[in-house]
Amino acid sequence: MVGSCLHRMKGSFQPSTIINYRTTLNKWMTPAWKDREIHTIKRDDVYRTILEDVDSRLKPNTRKCILKFTKRIFQLALEEGLVERNPCLGIRIRVPEVEQKVLTTSEANLLLHEARKHDHRFFEIWSLALMTGMRSGELYALKWLDIDLDARIISVGRQWTSKNGFGPTKTRKTRVVPVSESLLSFLKSMKIKADETEFVLPRVPEWERGEQAQVIQKFCLAIGITPIKFHDLRATFITNLLAQGESLARVMSIVGHAELRTTNGYLRRAGVDVKGGTDKLGYSVPSGQSGQIIQLYKK
Repeated sequence: MVGSCLHRMKGSFQPSTIINYRTTLNKWMTPAWKDREIHTIKRDDVYRTILEDVDSRLKPNTRKCILKFTKRIFQLALEEGLVERNPCLGIRIRVPEVEQKVLTTSEANLLLHEARKHDHRFFEIWSLALMTGMRSGELYALKWLDIDLDARIISVGRQWTSKNGFGPTKTRKTRVVPVSESLLSFLKSMKIKADETEFVLPRVPEWERGEQAQVIQKFCLAIGITPIKFHDLRATFITNLLAQGESLARVMSIVGHAELRTTNGYLRRAGVDVKGGTDKLGYSVPSGQSGQIIQLYKK
């Protein structure tokens, strides 16, 4: 079952994704169901296998991943007419919400100021990440032909990963990122220095080795700001736009979120959905008043 369904996925998924599916399912699900006909597997079987039979030391996030992969395989089997219903439907695994770190406006400014001051090798990379919200792989794949300085737009249609090389974006769609006045000036100065270089950003060794998270954490600690990871630059971009009143739909379009609930999560972190919610309280903290000092005891 798994083999035939994975073969069907080849046209829609990256090779590394298919390998991940095969490895995960063969490790956790195939041993339990290898002698079963697919149509005999019911909801209780899925529930028991994932929540009871697999290694008790597995974390909720790992179990959720196994369930996600299993659900996808059964959905493909459903489309092929091999089963009448997806037995994974209705099964939920609760996982603790991961705290997303973001930089405040002052921290973002300080990061870029100090990076420029020290001529940090990641300065241009961090700058574009904070000004566009693009993912690391999208920034790595960005070429000058993707940028229209006159129209002030960046076309984001490809990404790079160490496993798959250059390919389509995560959503497999091309999106447009508007260029602000500040970014326009910065890109023009970069273009002058670029000469005939094809790619916009430098090929930094740590970036190619996937060590960009460690580099920025170390630098943040050195300058005394929140020690974020590289992907948190994207989160900073999103939450700051939302906090400044940019619409949810527009932010979703700029950053390329496939689902509204993803962008909604950043809305909550930005506090926009509850902003002003305590302004209508019927009481307030009394302010200090100057008046006559009353002597309560005799000297």
